[in-house]
Amino acid sequence: MAVTRLARAKINLCLHVTGRRGDGYHLLDSVVVFADVADRITVVAAESLTLTIIGPAGAGLSAGEDNLVLRAARSMGSLRGAAVTLDKRLPVASGIGGGSADAAATLRALSELWGTGLPPRASVLALGADVPVCLAGVPARMEGVGEVVSPLPHPLPDAWLVLANPGVAIATPDVFRALTRRDNPGLPRSLPRLHGVAELAAFLHMQRNDLETAAIAVAPVVGRVKDALTAQQGCLFARMSGSGGTCFGVFADPLGAAAAVGALRAAQPGWWVASGAMLS
Repeated sequence: MAVTRLARAKINLCLHVTGRRGDGYHLLDSVVVFADVADRITVVAAESLTLTIIGPAGAGLSAGEDNLVLRAARSMGSLRGAAVTLDKRLPVASGIGGGSADAAATLRALSELWGTGLPPRASVLALGADVPVCLAGVPARMEGVGEVVSPLPHPLPDAWLVLANPGVAIATPDVFRALTRRDNPGLPRSLPRLHGVAELAAFLHMQRNDLETAAIAVAPVVGRVKDALTAQQGCLFARMSGSGGTCFGVFADPLGAAAAVGALRAAQPGWWVASGAMLS
């Protein structure tokens, strides 16, 4: 029996850096959603645990023991084997949680294949700060170092996201080192109910991604990606996701998003560009 799970792109609609712990980990306050653009994890029972990587973004990725997918599988604590295939379509080191989403999808797939529960929360967090929110897989507020994940109190309006990445991998530690301030205000304690995509865009204009300026200092091309999205007809708002370098644009309908994808691919054939519904 084969079990397949999607590892959807994680988008930080806003990301506030609110402090730093004594151990060096940064404290975050972020609204996270998922786009209908994904890697794919497939698992089949086998005598041992193996990983095969395919897909357009899989070139150069190691399937060795340190791969996050295999680390996630081992965290299940099972002695059973599985042949895991990662169909890699999301760009690597791009601020949309590709590796964390892959790890979360692996946990869900193996849990079904083996008929076991998920690992303890501490084990999930040890895989990476974004793995808990990716495992939840719903629009959420993520706080602390990623361990506090709360589903949003109100459903988000329908919207479409256009994602663009210039093909430059950005190391998250480099971005955090470039921060000039680490004690910024957090999100409002009570998040508002947003009626329609225009209100969503207005709310996002009032929030921030505190890593954006630092990421642009590390890789100036990120600023050009954001500007290119902003310039697209129908784009209501654009921002960088996570620590970069993927940026997203918010659109009211799928036709406008598709037109933006076509225009960006024509203008920048070396960029990865995709669109998908913002999942609610």
